[in-house]
Amino acid sequence: DLPPPTPATPAPPVAGAAAPPPPTRLESIDALRGFDMLWIMGADAIGGAFLKFGVRPEAAGAVAEGAAQGKSLAARIGHFVGDQLEHVPWEGFRFYDLIFPLFVFIIGVSLVFSLTKLRDTRGFDAALLRVFRRSVVLYLLGIFYYGGISEGVEKIRLLGVLQRLALCYFFASFAFLALRPRNLVILTAGLLLGYWALMALVPVPGIGAGDYSEGRNLANWVDSRFLPLFKWDGDHDPEGLLSTLPAIASCLIGVLAGIHLRDGRAAPERKVLQFIGAGVVLILAGYGWGTVFPIIKKIWTSSYVLVAGGWSCILLAAFHWVIDLRGWRGWCQPFVWVGLNPISIYLLCKLVDFDAFTRRFLGGEVEALLDGLIPGLAGLAVAIIGIGWGFVVAWWMHRRKLYLRL
Repeated sequence: DLPPPTPATPAPPVAGAAAPPPPTRLESIDALRGFDMLWIMGADAIGGAFLKFGVRPEAAGAVAEGAAQGKSLAARIGHFVGDQLEHVPWEGFRFYDLIFPLFVFIIGVSLVFSLTKLRDTRGFDAALLRVFRRSVVLYLLGIFYYGGISEGVEKIRLLGVLQRLALCYFFASFAFLALRPRNLVILTAGLLLGYWALMALVPVPGIGAGDYSEGRNLANWVDSRFLPLFKWDGDHDPEGLLSTLPAIASCLIGVLAGIHLRDGRAAPERKVLQFIGAGVVLILAGYGWGTVFPIIKKIWTSSYVLVAGGWSCILLAAFHWVIDLRGWRGWCQPFVWVGLNPISIYLLCKLVDFDAFTRRFLGGEVEALLDGLIPGLAGLAVAIIGIGWGFVVAWWMHRRKLYLRL
């Protein structure tokens, strides 16, 4: 949602003057977005390869058992990494469960920089018009991503990943343009507490209130009754109607982080410590809340929002310190290429099977040789090289200044 980066030379400080705000673009945000996209592009393929790591074909059906018994160090490591690159079936939190809310968080951070500049130069109405236009385009791209009407109207998925991003962007942007930071904090807390109250106190017909198991909770019931057309999990959807409310809160946490990041009154190094401190507090609060309102990604519980938001703050602090403050930028350029064109790469990964493309170069003999060295190594190589093609496309688009600005 930001223009391509342009170098800027800061003006010399004036004695007694307030610290100027940081530049309207921080490379760390692009790099963090690209880092997040790396896992969206291929974490499932990498995770699947690691689950087979070090496991001979005759034992492939007992990966977990073999890892648990310690028969192979490679299998134990592969099983742990593979688990972290898969979603928790229902309750709990793994690394892969951070990827989606981290992207929502980054949207919140980014919109502060882009909309502040637009509002200051062209006014509130122009900023709101851009928000509306881009939200509609992103939502329609989501419909297209899941097949559009190719399989008939009844197979249209009204709520999915891109549609959730569109809704979060729209409502968080409107809130940012209309409310003061203190009121944004109140709104964020209200969404999280209100969602908890609904899930805990409103009874599901035939089941009762406060049941958070799959298919028996209020969010799933609302989808089954009021969300038409195709739903990802049968009669309910992991990006469903009611769970959009706490997802907006995830974006608002990013908005609050962006406001603080842009504030020129605090010393940059102090901001890093404050983000880390806030992240730790959110994580602890999320796990504490999780004892009564479990951490569940598929219904985006309030405790899940806090845990994911906490880790997002810590990652933002790390990227900001390393890239913007220390100036160590060389290593992150591939992430920046992807971070400048995330939606383009996301759509491309849907339309092009990079793994199949990679196998045309490796060939069966090479894959057999790699698996002969370490079982699962061929699958890991295919997954990593497949992701590499995405970076090549992102580099090519960046060199030619081609950006899909959503």
